[in-house]
Amino acid sequence: MKTTIEISEPLLREALELAEREGVMLRALLERGLRRVLTETKPSAPFKLRRASFKGEGLQANARVASWRELRNLALARNFR
Repeated sequence: MKTTIEISEPLLREALELAEREGVMLRALLERGLRRVLTETKPSAPFKLRRASFKGEGLQANARVASWRELRNLALARNFR
């Protein structure tokens, strides 16, 4: 497909020199650059939080009115049973 683009003269000169050094046409060099940019900017898959629910009976009666210290002690006591 043909298209027209505007490129600054210094950038065009540099691109033409590189194309000549590599023995490729300017078109090939531009396509390679565009492919690289498009690959780098592909959106990654959106983050999904895994389901981490559990079956239980909710908050225990003795924990409803407990302080943070008491909650910590309850949690630690459960982990070491």
